Amino acid sequence: MTHIILASSSPRRKELLAQVNIPFTVHAANTDETIIPGTHPAQAVEQLALRKAEAVLAEYPDKVVIGADTVVSVDDRILGKPETEQEAMDMLCRLSGRHHAVYTGVAILSRNERVVFHEKTDVEFWELTKAEMAAYIKTGDPFDKAGSYGIQTAGALFVKAIHGDYFNVVGLPVSSLHRRLNQLGLLEDGPVRD
Repeated sequence: MTHIILASSSPRRKELLAQVNIPFTVHAANTDETIIPGTHPAQAVEQLALRKAEAVLAEYPDKVVIGADTVVSVDDRILGKPETEQEAMDMLCRLSGRHHAVYTGVAILSRNERVVFHEKTDVEFWELTKAEMAAYIKTGDPFDKAGSYGIQTAGALFVKAIHGDYFNVVGLPVSSLHRRLNQLGLLEDGPVRD
């Protein structure tokens, strides 16, 4: 089996990879996550995932590296992780009663491979009250999550509907990733053809 390095310190990505029995080690990338204003969310997550994977591959050129990045987008505006309670409230107000998109970009890099892709999942929120949002913000949960909510935590109570890959919203589209790793012959299962 190929040695895979996850270029992320995200506990959610670590849990998801472990959940689907992909053996890996973690080496978090220390990269600039600046996005040029006006960049489409799909391009942004692919660029950021690629930056992370390239940074780690430079240190481990004989390994396979997976980089990933997730953003929430509403009206083609990217919502990152909030830094203050007010910023979290503003984001949740923007998402309340509306549809938004969650994009995760993934880069699989090695000396011989370069695969970059993204998944998009559409999410619809219930109309939220100020009290609901304030109570959620007080838990501290929004502050390490794009768009100020975690679908796998109490933020799940805000979700009215979802169309697409649930795990993509959590932070890693494991099904698509697994298929691509298989197609590249990087898993014990061997290559899979679509």
